[in-house]
Amino acid sequence: MTSHPSRPVADLFSADGRLKAIPRKPARREALLAHLTETLFEAVREYREPEINEALLTVHEDFSALRRYLVIGGFLGRTKDGSAYRRQQPGSPGGAIPAVA
Repeated sequence: MTSHPSRPVADLFSADGRLKAIPRKPARREALLAHLTETLFEAVREYREPEINEALLTVHEDFSALRRYLVIGGFLGRTKDGSAYRRQQPGSPGGAIPAVA
């Protein structure tokens, strides 16, 4: 994770609030993922995959790529069976949250 502030992500969105494209540059993509995590997902709530997909679909049609980037980047953790997701601190190891009993 970078220690300097990143460029605002507003220029990545069109006037209707949709994402123009998923940035290729890692730093820009990380800034976007942080923004999406903050704006789309509550910190203490558990989400099912369809809820994650629906939220991401509001900003871009390739919701599966965004979901994958969020998990790989450590913004969202998921249970080993993939049934539940939860917001977490970026860079958390493994991208997995413990299974819920």
